[in-house]
Amino acid sequence: MGVLTQYLLQREDIDLKLVELDGESVDYLLTHFPGMQGRLYQADYLRLDIHKLFPGAYRVIGNFPYNISSQIFFKILDDKDRIPEVVCMIQKEVADRIAEQPGSKTYGILSVLLQAWYDIDYILSVGSGAFAPPPKVQSAVIRLRRNGRTELGCDEKAFKAVVKTAFNQRRKTLRNALKPLLPEGFDASDPVFDLRAERLSVEDFIALTQRIF
Repeated sequence: MGVLTQYLLQREDIDLKLVELDGESVDYLLTHFPGMQGRLYQADYLRLDIHKLFPGAYRVIGNFPYNISSQIFFKILDDKDRIPEVVCMIQKEVADRIAEQPGSKTYGILSVLLQAWYDIDYILSVGSGAFAPPPKVQSAVIRLRRNGRTELGCDEKAFKAVVKTAFNQRRKTLRNALKPLLPEGFDASDPVFDLRAERLSVEDFIALTQRIF
């Protein structure tokens, strides 16, 4: 309903493009905010070719639909070299996971993949009372800012595979969780393979990928 967008529309220093999938919402927004004419695209962000809207770098801001927030972040990762900053409201549980440090049960796939390329700031928590009707979940606003990393030092697809495979069986040690990726005869006697995925930092996962591949 334009709760966030009405303020972005007041910014004359930005090239604002808006994406909304729901047709009724599009009609409402165009009726109540004439300034959206020519800026509002009825589309599925996950399937949208964003490069047609922005030929260069762009920032992503929004109240992400909670059921697809992880998919949105994976799309952002695919275009990370053109996205210097993301500011969004998401489910608090997901925000905690993204901002978490190694050693926590909350720390997971998104934590590692996003922290490899972005500095994460947990801005604020948003209680259910801020919504009408109040949802059953809590929310949070986070900011992602591109860090100085330009390359991982290992194959990026292999890195993703190691991270995802390790966390898909997070209760197992890396020696067992990563069996599908280990080459035949691979020596997994190093103590790091006695650990579980949640104990490893981004740098640890990079080093692990370099060893396996």
